[in-house]
Amino acid sequence: MKKKVTLKLKGHVKIGEKVKIISGKDKGKTGLVKKILKQKNRLIVEGINIGVKHIKPTRPGQNGEIKRIEFPIHSSNVSLYQE
Repeated sequence: MKKKVTLKLKGHVKIGEKVKIISGKDKGKTGLVKKILKQKNRLIVEGINIGVKHIKPTRPGQNGEIKRIEFPIHSSNVSLYQE
């Protein structure tokens, strides 16, 4: 029988702190941390890593839509920002 492994990751940033992106397509940008996903060691940063999500209509007569939302970024790609 396999043993369940739970990861307990210690984050270096907290919700509401200002961070700078140090790697990836948004390198050099800054933003506030909105949400922390501890299980996957990822963060959602305000205005960073914007992606497009297509939503199909679920009922007849309803229109589909395209939403622009913030996707998570790995916590190793950010550092605390001090002015």
